[in-house]
Amino acid sequence: MSAEDTAEPTLAITEQAIEKVRGFRAQSEDPESQALWVEVSGVSDGEYVYKISLNAVHVAQDDVVQRHGDLAIVVPESSVEKLRGATIDWSQRLEQSGLTVVNPNKPPAPAELPMMSPPMAPPASPPIDAHPAAGLSGDVAQRVIQVIDQQINPAIAAHGGHAELVAVEEDTAYLRLGGGCQGCGMATVTLGQGIEVAITEAVPEIARVVDVTDHAVGTNPYFEPAKK
Repeated sequence: MSAEDTAEPTLAITEQAIEKVRGFRAQSEDPESQALWVEVSGVSDGEYVYKISLNAVHVAQDDVVQRHGDLAIVVPESSVEKLRGATIDWSQRLEQSGLTVVNPNKPPAPAELPMMSPPMAPPASPPIDAHPAAGLSGDVAQRVIQVIDQQINPAIAAHGGHAELVAVEEDTAYLRLGGGCQGCGMATVTLGQGIEVAITEAVPEIARVVDVTDHAVGTNPYFEPAKK
């Protein structure tokens, strides 16, 4: 069973964010079965890091499920108190468009150490949900686009990033990263440990994913976006 948090919702969500999520969800074969999962996945620079993904509503006993019309939002039990009072919004800022979490809660301050602390680790790259995207159909390029829309963009949107397919040539998919991912020092990690794994597992014809983003100066690369 799951907890229905209707009297005092854990999370708020803006109408604009709901419409964007519905657009992502509409790409799946069975949209009504997909819920928006929101959880705290770590801490970076004194702020929580979030994982946002679309998955079926397969909740544990103490997970919270909220209903916003036809959209279900699931918050795992471990993240409920960390996200209580937060709001999911859609940012349209030029360099940071995507789903954002506005959270009044902060991670506990680390205990002071008697000796010098080790160098701070770089920001964590957005986690990409390991579950394959549902209901893929069409040619190779169309299926790659569906993985990006269903699985990758909802995850990296939490960091203000987004990805788009530029081209498919033989067994290679060429992607452009935008928003918070463009110029990000962790973009290579995000691509290699998350995006590439998600695409190659869901679309077996693809063996390699190449980032064609111009991270240095922010201008558009030569390639033109692939058509959906």
